[in-house]
Amino acid sequence: MNKPEPTAPRVVGIQERPLGGTVLRTYRRKIDIDDVVPNPRQPRLGPKEDEELQRQIVDNKGIFEPLLVEPHPEIEGKFRIIDGERRWKNSKVLVDQGKSEFREIPIEVTDRVLSEEDRLRVWIYIHRQRKEWDAREKEMVAYRLIELVGRASAANILGISFRELDKLEEVFNLAKRFSEEGLKDLNASITWARELFGVSKKLLVPTVIDAVVDKVARKRITNSKDLRKLRAILPDPVAKANFLTHDGDIDSAMLRIGGKTQGESSGLSEDLTSVVESMKRVPWTALADMKKDPDILKKIDEAAALLKTLRNSIVSS
Repeated sequence: MNKPEPTAPRVVGIQERPLGGTVLRTYRRKIDIDDVVPNPRQPRLGPKEDEELQRQIVDNKGIFEPLLVEPHPEIEGKFRIIDGERRWKNSKVLVDQGKSEFREIPIEVTDRVLSEEDRLRVWIYIHRQRKEWDAREKEMVAYRLIELVGRASAANILGISFRELDKLEEVFNLAKRFSEEGLKDLNASITWARELFGVSKKLLVPTVIDAVVDKVARKRITNSKDLRKLRAILPDPVAKANFLTHDGDIDSAMLRIGGKTQGESSGLSEDLTSVVESMKRVPWTALADMKKDPDILKKIDEAAALLKTLRNSIVSS
């Protein structure tokens, strides 16, 4: 579809807008979507297209909140996004689908081109105020800020110490490893990384981290919360040794906590014998009553899963 003829800009008077430690002088107008350009140094990572946001734009008959933009420093007549790239991107998706009614978008324009530091400071302040600033967002933005402006400026903009910044960067670097090994969603990778760093740092030697990343990639571990069990597994030499094997996993390692080292007599066989004998002694008349107890079935399912894991581990070892 052809781009419509340009119309005279509709400008509302200049206003002062305090955003954290920065005060912007801005005005509002509407503009063609192609006259807005994204900022390649925007700190937010990850995909921008969002079907839910597209539905909201359609339901609202356009973007409800104007994009915050600045005059483009290199392209005359264009504006560069400070905040609102997702709104711009998803409006553009709708326009590309032939919905030309979303071509004209509202913008709030700064009266000057911002410095790199002011632009980032404003963006972060806006996102904190919207309560979009969850832990995962903070790790992503911290990593991006370090790339863009260096550690000193990144810590200053975020208002945190170098030590806190290092922790955020450490989580993100581990999340990248999860992503590179098969987890496509960066947000999910950050969740895995945060759970793993919940384990004592003294226990997270490189071989353990390598094993976790590998087992997640091979789907030997499928729930990030299961990594919390490593707090019990890793201090135990027998359980840890099992976990580090190629076929070891969380469940098989948990079975070995408090176990004997290889070569010593293990009580597992005797324990299994006791359990089997105990089950044999349950009178058939009692089984009918157990049907009314959902906890019994749950425990039986759990025991069956553990026994299957144990058998597979023994056979493959």
